[in-house]
Amino acid sequence: MNVIDDIQTALVSAWSSDAALTLLVGAGAVFDAPPRGRQPPYVTILSHDTAPRDGDETPGFEHRMTVHCWTPHPSRRAALEIADRIERVVVAGPIEPDEHVLTVRRHVRTETRIDLSTGRARAAVTFRFFSEPKD
Repeated sequence: MNVIDDIQTALVSAWSSDAALTLLVGAGAVFDAPPRGRQPPYVTILSHDTAPRDGDETPGFEHRMTVHCWTPHPSRRAALEIADRIERVVVAGPIEPDEHVLTVRRHVRTETRIDLSTGRARAAVTFRFFSEPKD
């Protein structure tokens, strides 16, 4: 399995299993790609980039990921509540990829925006983490 697929699958599973996040966005509202025809609230992975970062004897990867947290109204507070829950799971939650281990998980930044054409709020959360293949 590709490292991006493996880690994204684990992240989506962890977010989908998080009861507090489900209260904010509803069941089945976490996607690894933007949903077509679905109204917010929901969470999507906007981008996931990876670069090799091999150690002396251990192959590894550096990841940069941006997640969008959408709300149906122009409420930055609601978008930030979703973003906070997404961050808590990434940084300290139970994320278990099948073929890789996450060795470092960090929140890099959060930005908010009100989409003037739709009136919806969005929080974009960027993460940086490192992974290594499981033995």
